[in-house]
Amino acid sequence: MKEYTRDEKYMKEAIRQAKKAAAIGDVPIGCVIVYQDKIIARGYNKRNKDKTVLAHAELAAIRKACRYMGDWRLEECTMYVTLEPCQMCAGAIVQARIPRVVIATMNPKAGCAGSVLNILEMERFNHQCQVTRGLLEEECSAMLSDFFRSLRRKQKEDKEKKD
Repeated sequence: MKEYTRDEKYMKEAIRQAKKAAAIGDVPIGCVIVYQDKIIARGYNKRNKDKTVLAHAELAAIRKACRYMGDWRLEECTMYVTLEPCQMCAGAIVQARIPRVVIATMNPKAGCAGSVLNILEMERFNHQCQVTRGLLEEECSAMLSDFFRSLRRKQKEDKEKKD
């Protein structure tokens, strides 16, 4: 299997996770972690559902992967995520020693894998990640745009009902 095809397969699973987030009214962000060509952890955004800033897709997946591996180090794993990680998630990725991260779409307002900051490849940290950007970018970008468009429309309708 070609590497790009393998990456695409796993990113498609991250997209399925993102759709679970959208289905519960959360921002559609999904993540999977792969070890030895097997998905060992999945996560999706649940900030609104769980009412906590800590319910990011990446953190959920990292927690599950650590349980699976029996260690906090995920040194032989690859993370696939639909949106560029924020500073909190990027820090957790570095701390978990994840060697490779594949990102679908970048986040120019809050991304920390090259947009606002690049925590994942900072040479001053004791660990850096190999980062692949733009895999299935159009599909993930459209999913996010559709979600926020729908959210703005709903907020406008709710406001009009109140007035």
